[in-house]
Amino acid sequence: MANDYLEQLFGLSGQVAVVTGGTGVLGGALCQGLARAGATVIVAGRNRERGEERVNMIAAAGGAAAFLPVEVADRDSVQALLDATLAQYGRVDILVNGAGVNSASPYLEVTDKDWDYVLDSNLKSVHLGCQIFGRHMVERCDANAGDCGAILNIASITAAIPLSRVFAYSATKAAVVNLTQNVAREFAPHNVRVNALCPGFFPAEQNRKILDAERTASILRQTPMARFGSPEELVGATILLLSRTAGSFITGAACYVDGGFTAMRF
Repeated sequence: MANDYLEQLFGLSGQVAVVTGGTGVLGGALCQGLARAGATVIVAGRNRERGEERVNMIAAAGGAAAFLPVEVADRDSVQALLDATLAQYGRVDILVNGAGVNSASPYLEVTDKDWDYVLDSNLKSVHLGCQIFGRHMVERCDANAGDCGAILNIASITAAIPLSRVFAYSATKAAVVNLTQNVAREFAPHNVRVNALCPGFFPAEQNRKILDAERTASILRQTPMARFGSPEELVGATILLLSRTAGSFITGAACYVDGGFTAMRF
């Protein structure tokens, strides 16, 4: 009985989930978590080899997944991702905007090229995903009330606490939370929910360059749990925010999963 109740609350069976950035460390863990919760997962990204590897891992665990390529900052490519998903599965219930990059340097050394690259990858990509996939969800819901969708945008603790050496990254993540709240208000009358997940420090490709020994020690001193997170620890919050039942009244929220880092502000 307990398992049945948990399935009713958090199960994603029968739903189709698209995860951009699904070829990365954090995005890949979310893909596997969504698949284990019952969703059919589209692993979307640029690296086909990594994408196919993630699909095979999901299949080996008994889940359903496919890889589709996407350039997240290109409107035509994001539209093609939606079109290909609809052609194969007929619907999209969940979108996770998980693609992101970083560029670490002192502020006076930030180049226009780096700034534009980070803004396109981290913010424009979220805008395009919300607009293109959100339109599908809104139109489908308007035509068939109750059959809506959920969008999860991956932000960061830097949305609340700007961090040195990641100026463009911090700016984009603060903007992602703001955009999430605005789009959530716009989509709420159509029963499409939009939330943001704000991870703390989870070692991945985009932040390894700045996690030197001194910075790591500083981070851990300011983290009450005194450790980094592991990618799998983002899955529970993700499923809550995407669940039609457990998360049915959650929209416009920014959920921090950070070991208490943001609680340490003075």
